[in-house]
Amino acid sequence: MSSPDVRKGMPPVRLDRAEFERRFKSAFVDPAFDPLERELQAITNAAWDAYSDSRKAPHMRKAGPGFSDPDYDLSVDWIAAREAIAAAQRRHENPEEPPCILLVNGSARSEHTCPGEMSKTWRLVELAQRAINDRGFRTEVLDLSRIQSEFGKTIHPCKSCVSTSMALCHWPCSCYPNYALGQTHDWMNDIYPLWVAAHGVMIITPVNWYQAPGPLKLMMDRLVCADGGNPDPTSTHGKHPDEAKALELAGWPYPRHLAGRIFSVVVHGDTEGAEALRDSLTDWAADMHLISAGPTAELNRYVGYYEPYATSHDALDRDTAFQTEVRNAAFTLMEAVTAKREGRLVAAGTKLKDPRPK
Repeated sequence: MSSPDVRKGMPPVRLDRAEFERRFKSAFVDPAFDPLERELQAITNAAWDAYSDSRKAPHMRKAGPGFSDPDYDLSVDWIAAREAIAAAQRRHENPEEPPCILLVNGSARSEHTCPGEMSKTWRLVELAQRAINDRGFRTEVLDLSRIQSEFGKTIHPCKSCVSTSMALCHWPCSCYPNYALGQTHDWMNDIYPLWVAAHGVMIITPVNWYQAPGPLKLMMDRLVCADGGNPDPTSTHGKHPDEAKALELAGWPYPRHLAGRIFSVVVHGDTEGAEALRDSLTDWAADMHLISAGPTAELNRYVGYYEPYATSHDALDRDTAFQTEVRNAAFTLMEAVTAKREGRLVAAGTKLKDPRPK
């Protein structure tokens, strides 16, 4: 079977030197940079050289043994991310390691930037963390609000390589960093090992306009490579769509890199949309072959229903029933993780044939 055409035809995005320089220097408008104009111009010249030469990954080394093309040059950033994931997988599989729960704060709110106040979601994360730690489990907290409030924390958007070919979507993601385009500070290479090491994942999030908050959705999109992604970029010689299409059409195994981890979802809102987001998140997790801890670990609730936003923290203080439900969701997750590690929890349907074409 011949590989299908690689479709082209979108308008060009290449900048000329003047526009590139204008955009690059726009990050240095603070008067503190004025005495450094000569140095800044030298840096701008170097940045233009990298951009005009499209040097996405300037530091490379040979892939080496274990790859389909050992002589292919791989980004040292990608190799480091792969090694961190491998170390996390060893921790996940080590029976001597205490069980680990990853707590994901899906809210974008933070007292350290414009809102000026902590989120209710963060309070629920702390509540769940105390409940989990009190029972001897280890926790890791992934606070996604930090991409708004902390310098150098970014989750770049998914480029949807998988829609060209599953084999073009590398595990871990190889799209970033792209130094030529200034697409750096990508947080996902630190986030992937957190998911890999975890035995259970508890996502606690608000609903924003019927949808997942922006940081949470960015992370979800970038986790697509964990669900069928190609662990060997040398098999496509980087991002060659024709090679990836041919590889996929020859038969792709869709490796599930996070399969078997247990999950819990807690969604809260103030008026509408919490149930729809809960369903969306549980469907997403299940599609990656994560295992639900059970109905008591999947919540959608409203805090201060149609009450003023200004008193929403007071409403959460009063809602001790919801607080108890969050603790119970954490306890349920821990119980399921323990059963899974002891071989007592089996996900039904794991032996069924995958209907997707191979």
